[in-house]
Amino acid sequence: MHQFSRILLASLFVAFVLAGKTCIAEVPDTDRPSLEKPNIVVILADDLGYGDVQPNQPGSKIETPSFNRLAKEGVNFIDAHSGSGVCTPTRYGLVCGRYCWRTSLKRGVLGGYSKPLIAKEQQTIGAVLKQQGYYTKCVGKWHLGLGWQWKESAPKDINNFGVAGGKPMVDFTKSLTDGPLQHGFDESYIIPASLDMSPYVYLDNERVTKIPTETINGRKFPAFYRKGEISDDFQHVDCLDHLAEQACEFISRRQKTGKPFFLYFPMPAPHKPVIPKKEFEGTSGLGSYGDFIKQVDATVGKVLQTIDDAGIAENTLVIVTSDNGSFMHRLNEGDRDHTDEASIQGYRTENHRPNGILRGTKADVWEAGHRVPFFVRWPQRIKGGRKADNTICLTDILATTSRAAGGTFDRSQSPDSFSFLHHATLEETAEPQRPMVINHSSGGMFAIRDGKWKLILGNGSGGREKPRGRPFEKPFGLYDLKSDLGETKNLSDQHPEKVELMMKAFQEIAPKEMPEGAQVRKPAKR
Repeated sequence: MHQFSRILLASLFVAFVLAGKTCIAEVPDTDRPSLEKPNIVVILADDLGYGDVQPNQPGSKIETPSFNRLAKEGVNFIDAHSGSGVCTPTRYGLVCGRYCWRTSLKRGVLGGYSKPLIAKEQQTIGAVLKQQGYYTKCVGKWHLGLGWQWKESAPKDINNFGVAGGKPMVDFTKSLTDGPLQHGFDESYIIPASLDMSPYVYLDNERVTKIPTETINGRKFPAFYRKGEISDDFQHVDCLDHLAEQACEFISRRQKTGKPFFLYFPMPAPHKPVIPKKEFEGTSGLGSYGDFIKQVDATVGKVLQTIDDAGIAENTLVIVTSDNGSFMHRLNEGDRDHTDEASIQGYRTENHRPNGILRGTKADVWEAGHRVPFFVRWPQRIKGGRKADNTICLTDILATTSRAAGGTFDRSQSPDSFSFLHHATLEETAEPQRPMVINHSSGGMFAIRDGKWKLILGNGSGGREKPRGRPFEKPFGLYDLKSDLGETKNLSDQHPEKVELMMKAFQEIAPKEMPEGAQVRKPAKR
């Protein structure tokens, strides 16, 4: 080619490239995928059942427009599980990416005055995201123990109610020595534990907003709460709204900075006490529980609306789920709830089942105890209106948010956390394959999942539902959840080889910190 022609072609190519760059630069930023880190909001409901939201139970008479919106605009994970059937263990798993039975808490939950459960050196979701440039806040129910300072007269051993000799022993004039701020959060506004557990106070960062000066008597179900200390700025009926206001204020304030934020919002509802606000009373036609579900849905809607109003919805990753199943029993018309007869008064159960068709209730190792609603929305990366049937666990939220932020975490500290982001975005990834999910009941019963198969390593619910059974005692329960989601047919006798394989898989995951008497061994014969 002639030298002049080569120069001419080269000049034309450069001009074309420069013109192309000019065109790209003129495209509005809103029309291009952003490379910025997403804001991250994790909302954790308290005792919200799998069937309490219409996307999981279309025939339900309880309207849940906010959850319906999440299902339309995001992904509904229909095989999502909490690590445990009760509060504290699941919250530990979410915050730490680690099953709670690896700690000293092998069963049950903490109280409002309990000592901190999270070790000082333990990695948390707040710390991971903070290291990746996020400003972090926890608003809501902590329930992982706090570093209360005690009165000088307090004995060394104080029970979970913070009482000795009939007298409260916490010195509320002093700040906390351990709480969210010591575990990766820049700010916190919390209540100590469940809304039915004292002390009934708000904690703004490390101090109570007002020192409790009164003691209130307990109430009966369904507006149940225990006797305990209360501050005069605390009203049970207003708690959910007050915490939602704190969460929304944080979103509005932080979006103005232009820097990514992480909000962990563990709501205290619809856990007992079931006390819906007046504006929701009678709106469901299904009694106070149905009304309370509507209030929970509206609270989620407030957060979504705040994100919209801030103009940050497109690049905000929102995860909404629950810590375990509903405390309401799976009832048919005319049945009685063995946990609380009062729970069915004024409640038309034929029109709504809190846990859907799932067997059991909160606290159980059966599906109703730990299969939970789970929605993920991120408009910039996720195409809405899809269902995902991948088996995931709330322990996976740490890895998922870290991956979304473009960072890493120490897997040795969070061994039970695996990103599910690729399932939501349908993108190829090098994420390691998730091991089988393990679930744990309030009483220490284990179950393990392998695809459609679920093996219960014991002979009962391990929780509230009868028979409660005992861990690692036969007959084990083997269920094909694809054809029998209600766990009605135990197939352990028909598939002994599957029981053995899943038991071995459990033994590979189970650590030395197993409860005493439940270490890796062959199960005792009945």
